Amino acid sequence: MRTSAPPPPGPARAAVLAGLGAYVPPRVLTNAELCGGRPVGDEWIRARIGVANRRIADGEATVDLAVRAGRHALTAAGTSRVDAVVLVTTSPDRLVPAGAPEVAARLGLGTVPAFDMASGCSGFPYGLCVASSMITAGPFDRVLLVASDVFTAFLDPRDWLTAAIFGDGAGAVVLRAGEARTPGAFGPFDLGSDGAGADLLEVPGGGTRARKRQLAEPEVEFSPYFRMDGPVVLKQAVVGMCDSVTRAAERAGWRLGDLDLVVAHQANQRILDGLAAELGLAPEQVLSHIEAYGNTGAASVPVLLAQATAAGTLGPGLRVALTAYGAGLAWGSTTLVWPDVRAVAEGG
Repeated sequence: MRTSAPPPPGPARAAVLAGLGAYVPPRVLTNAELCGGRPVGDEWIRARIGVANRRIADGEATVDLAVRAGRHALTAAGTSRVDAVVLVTTSPDRLVPAGAPEVAARLGLGTVPAFDMASGCSGFPYGLCVASSMITAGPFDRVLLVASDVFTAFLDPRDWLTAAIFGDGAGAVVLRAGEARTPGAFGPFDLGSDGAGADLLEVPGGGTRARKRQLAEPEVEFSPYFRMDGPVVLKQAVVGMCDSVTRAAERAGWRLGDLDLVVAHQANQRILDGLAAELGLAPEQVLSHIEAYGNTGAASVPVLLAQATAAGTLGPGLRVALTAYGAGLAWGSTTLVWPDVRAVAEGG
């Protein structure tokens, strides 16, 4: 009995970038305003951190920013419907419930699955990996991923140095089902973590660890403000993102010399300069907007992607690596050939 051969496998299913959106609040906080009459001010902050201004959310919360960025991404993608919503944030409006269902409702997306993720400033590549997996596994054809942080809500008003680093913002992308070799398809991901460094960047108060101990020992206080060991994190971030980009490029079949641009988490200009040097790239190949916006947490990479696309800096055919490093400690990277895609960026 003759049997027919099985049909050849079709093109591999992949998540493809279909549209980008960004929103930064209109309120600009300058170095001069932040520092007041302190002798160490604008020049010192620019030299050490690379920040001149940052945007501050006045009266807006994380979900508010997420809705605006998400709406812009949907507009850019030319769609009003998605199959799921993922919200990445380190500054949730509330511990319970998650913010993503509210984002979906306010965008008119109905009762689609919606959930939050938290992975510090590396949340965007983690969110991309999860959203991409939802598509490549088959049940979802279109996913809205939003990264939104109102990080300034967790800053100690007496700690002007930490306050000099951070700003608020939200960035979003729409991913659609497509083929693996299509421009805009995300390459293999590189993700990792090192919980031994969990206390290097943290908000000690607010969680179960602080709450349970305070119930037993009311005199014990845990700070509700963000704190970090900046010098240690700076060194680790350069090495961590460099190694992660290298692995992601190798998994995509690229050499580092094949990269046209790297879009990295906007933590510190010295980190971005160090990353370029370690990767053997020219400084201008590692995009930066930290001077105008500061560190917007998990939102920094998608905000910069949307702004650079709207400005024409990111154009079709460029080989791009995305990378981030942050609290956890956690890091992540991926690659893609930039597609002919639209972006809507508000407030830039």
